[in-house]
Amino acid sequence: MKKLTYLLISLTIIFALLNGCGQAGNAPRDNTVTSADTTKSSSMQDTAAIKKGYSEVNGLNMYYEIYGEGSPLVLIHGGGSTIQTTFGRILPLLSKNRKVIAVEMQAHGHTGDRNAPLSFAQDASDVVTLVKNLGISKADLLGFSNGGQTAMQIAISYPAVVNKLILASAFYKRSGVPDGFWKGINNAQFSDMPQAFKDEYMKINNDSAKLQNMFHRDVVRMQTFKDWSDNDLTSITAPTLIIIGDKDVMTPEHAVTMHHLIPHSQLAIIPGVHGQLLGDITTLENGNWKQEYVAELFEQFLTATYK
Repeated sequence: MKKLTYLLISLTIIFALLNGCGQAGNAPRDNTVTSADTTKSSSMQDTAAIKKGYSEVNGLNMYYEIYGEGSPLVLIHGGGSTIQTTFGRILPLLSKNRKVIAVEMQAHGHTGDRNAPLSFAQDASDVVTLVKNLGISKADLLGFSNGGQTAMQIAISYPAVVNKLILASAFYKRSGVPDGFWKGINNAQFSDMPQAFKDEYMKINNDSAKLQNMFHRDVVRMQTFKDWSDNDLTSITAPTLIIIGDKDVMTPEHAVTMHHLIPHSQLAIIPGVHGQLLGDITTLENGNWKQEYVAELFEQFLTATYK
């Protein structure tokens, strides 16, 4: 139960959410790029970013990677994670037909920290600013767990920049999770954090103090989590795909409620635990991802015409 509780914290909404080098907080400023870099963890599929860099975003050096060509799709990882731990398996499939811009959020992965707690409002502003810095006026968004909540906040606060929205395993109210979730959050210990997350972070930064800082930031954000209102969800104008696992951190009933509230939404419930539908690193069996059909589901949603 202890490990499961932290999986909820880390993979989905508190922690949820490897290429390259450099230390968070000491990154080069704005658009330092490595082209066609094939550096990767041995657990990741072989896919190379065509561009990597940092952009000055609201006083933060924010890291991003770009894959593929076509219509822009922004990926926002879960708490405690990185681009590669959340999206490493699905990236090669998503980038076949579109330009994928994957970001790392405040205090996570390559991105530095600021003297302020994490918030979904700040994360939303950071992502929107980075996308504008890259010369993109409008994009599709795919957010997982905490990243899904950030994507939801972007759709609420910055509707003009959102084309279509994919919310993966992101709840909007405290009541949307199983019994015991919040007790687990309030008693979260660093020792409960999945080792795969710790290992990937240390490969990037090799700084245990920064790793524990990230843990603390994510835990505090979840401990102080505040609901979005029903009116917030009904204000979302972008066509939206809500997708969860049938054994996810949020309940299927909560996902159905979100589907009824968001006007132009679809709902998919996929067999699996939190993060498994994306191939999150903590869900792999024998190092393999078995649900590649989800990428095709995303592609169909993103290419469909909605009136």
